[in-house]
Amino acid sequence: MLYDLVLRGGRVINPAQNINGVHDVAIKDGRIAAVLPSIAPSSAKETVDVAGKLVLPGLIDTHGHVFEYVTGRFGLEADLCGVRSGVTTIVDQGGPSCMTLPAFRAHVVETKQTRALAFLSAYLVGGMEGHYYPSLYKPDCVDVEATVKSALENRDIVKGIKAHAELGGFARWGIEVIKLAAEIGKRANLPLYIHFGQLWGLPESGANGVDPDTILDQVVPLLRPGDVLAHPFTRHPGGFVNREGKVHPIVKEALARGLKTDVGHGSHFSYRMARIALDAGIVPDTLGADMHGYNTRVPKPKGTPDAHPDKEHMFFGQTRFSLVSAMTSMLALGLTIEQIVPMVTTHPATMLGMENELGSLKPGREADVSVLHDERGSWTLQDNERTKLRTDRMLRPYFCLRAGKRHDSDASILPPLAVAA
Repeated sequence: MLYDLVLRGGRVINPAQNINGVHDVAIKDGRIAAVLPSIAPSSAKETVDVAGKLVLPGLIDTHGHVFEYVTGRFGLEADLCGVRSGVTTIVDQGGPSCMTLPAFRAHVVETKQTRALAFLSAYLVGGMEGHYYPSLYKPDCVDVEATVKSALENRDIVKGIKAHAELGGFARWGIEVIKLAAEIGKRANLPLYIHFGQLWGLPESGANGVDPDTILDQVVPLLRPGDVLAHPFTRHPGGFVNREGKVHPIVKEALARGLKTDVGHGSHFSYRMARIALDAGIVPDTLGADMHGYNTRVPKPKGTPDAHPDKEHMFFGQTRFSLVSAMTSMLALGLTIEQIVPMVTTHPATMLGMENELGSLKPGREADVSVLHDERGSWTLQDNERTKLRTDRMLRPYFCLRAGKRHDSDASILPPLAVAA
């Protein structure tokens, strides 16, 4: 027997090697052994018929919140969002900080089947309880030296820095926190991932004269090529679409300078804003699910808050979703599968500086493979504004291989096909 496993007859989309068509994929000793138009079943110990399915490099979720327990209700169990939802790699966006990263390594990275990485929070408290307490995120709660040290000494798992440029923060403290975060990213030589769109709500004094449409103007000049602008499709003030309903002029300038965009689906996603941005030529580089304990149907840990001050965080609590659901949203908006697959494979691998390890089915690579159902029918999708969108195509995770080991997509957070109909 040449191989341990052959996935037979699926549509393989592997952008890194310009493969898009029916191929067989062979696995040996936990690594990709061959990707060929046909591989004899007799050459493998086991074969799996995946005809009619999509066979992709292991999906990479660029925006997860999986620092379970330490971040309170906010953090989900990594394998629930990961291998049990067809995703082989998750990047926790700002859950761990310089103080809590050792716990993230011990309790998530080293214990879960999903590969877990982190964009380290610029704030000392990280993503505690979903940034429930705004006072913990002021400039005094950022330690540049400690965060740079933590990032440099944990480069195997720390792949970037996370911060927030949103109206509530600017109304309280101005741009100082973003300046400190940009300094961390520069000194650690890591990309800075910045949340745009309101998160914390305004202080009692209101916006303090801050115009949300000026936030991008203030932030973009501080950023370097490779830094990431998150939530391009948010409906909250301070995002890509201004109050006049047009894409902010500085966005295209930023992208021309080499900045990147990440969808960060979750609670901030709006089909209405996505349509405006896409029609203006803003096609995101990467796609993250942005699932967490406030927008996903999971049991609430005892003693944690019943609701988040940002009520939009709670909307998805009545439904279920995943990174693959976010891919379906992109299809419904008119993007092609050939545009979407790089958003969850090659592009995030490059963002993480791991293009030689992740995002490809190249022979010799660790066998991270995601197999998806590609259904045809009629469904209605709904965003956090309750805007509805019809689609005739639905992607659902079937199973994935993580380092050659199979994990079926059995997560409780996955929407049954009938729910979306």
